Amino acid sequence: MINVHRMKQEICEIGDRIYKKGFAAANDGNITYRVSENEVLCTPTMHSKGFLKPEDICTVDMNGNQIAGSKKRSSEALLHLEIMKARPEIKSVVHCHPPHATAFAVAREPIPQCILPEVEVFLGDVPITRYETPGDKAFAETILPFVHNTNVIVLANHGTVSYGENVERAYWWTEILDAYCRILILAKQVGNVSFLSKDKSQELLDLKQKWGFDDPRLHKEFENCDICANDIFRDSWKDSGVERRGFPAPPPMPAVPTPAAAPAASSDMENMVQLITERVVEALSKK
Repeated sequence: MINVHRMKQEICEIGDRIYKKGFAAANDGNITYRVSENEVLCTPTMHSKGFLKPEDICTVDMNGNQIAGSKKRSSEALLHLEIMKARPEIKSVVHCHPPHATAFAVAREPIPQCILPEVEVFLGDVPITRYETPGDKAFAETILPFVHNTNVIVLANHGTVSYGENVERAYWWTEILDAYCRILILAKQVGNVSFLSKDKSQELLDLKQKWGFDDPRLHKEFENCDICANDIFRDSWKDSGVERRGFPAPPPMPAVPTPAAAPAASSDMENMVQLITERVVEALSKK
């Protein structure tokens, strides 16, 4: 049996965590938790996430209409509902403004891959949406091109949104992402960011598959992509104004000659040697 009061308490607990982490200043952020096919718990607008009580939490239907609660629901609930509609297995969505990840959102800098093992396993490629004014349907729909291939999305010039099978798991992805972005910024200040090799990155993808975490790079249609070059979402960069500026792409791996190429190269060398030999013999015979 679903314990709605306990679910409200969990929302309040995560709200307290994102507030104490500095992920949601003042009344920033919002959290939802799906109760049933057509009922979703939602944090109220204009309330600090660090001081919520279960009785503050309202309920909306899957179209965003408020159906319970004395306090008005967050205007950004529509984005949460779009995620739940696209992926019915998702039960909770967390949106906030973690400062290090949001720095990448403001810079519109793609988050580099193949650097930190935990990030490769738990996150993979992280997209950045195009910018839309928060709160309306156009804003909510910015996540649709990405929602099936990731559990955390950077919202351009805004913040992040992450989602999962419960509210704690939904929050996890945001915390992992912000910690990673902080490490990237610090490493850049130290002076260098070193990438893992393609082979070592592939080993992490293999582990990810073994442990049951999905990643588009594991799918057949992506089997020939460069796994360290943000290939999954790169086609969206132009529309979103995303461009590498602070973190250049890793250098390409050296090409390995194919077995078929070696005999051809050997044959060319033999022909050249033969031609030179013939010319030398011809020159000597004229003396």
